[in-house]
Amino acid sequence: MTETNLTCIICPIGCPITIKHEGNLILEITGNTCKRGAAYAEAEICHPVRTLTTTMRCEDGRMLSVKTDRPIPKQNLMDCMRLLKTRTVSLPVSVGDVLLRDVFGSNIVATENKTPLQQTLYFCL
Repeated sequence: MTETNLTCIICPIGCPITIKHEGNLILEITGNTCKRGAAYAEAEICHPVRTLTTTMRCEDGRMLSVKTDRPIPKQNLMDCMRLLKTRTVSLPVSVGDVLLRDVFGSNIVATENKTPLQQTLYFCL
């Protein structure tokens, strides 16, 4: 039997939760003050997910902030990062634009606006 301790993040109370489990089999959850805390603890043991927030390179070399539009399995975070490292973004981009579809069950979306760099010409007189 394994005992895992977490702090619940569902509400501001931040209950200290203890989960006794054997692999994905939950034996006991204690410390939560509501049912939502117990559901959070069970999900963290059985199928943890995370929203990935990172950056992608634009074609002009600048970086663009991006995120998954829904949580992906925690075990796929690094694979997703490796995939994004191989891709570039064409500009212009607006917040919410879908840059890649169906990446580990989520879409990669832009979290900032970015336009192509304006070339400034300087003349010497």
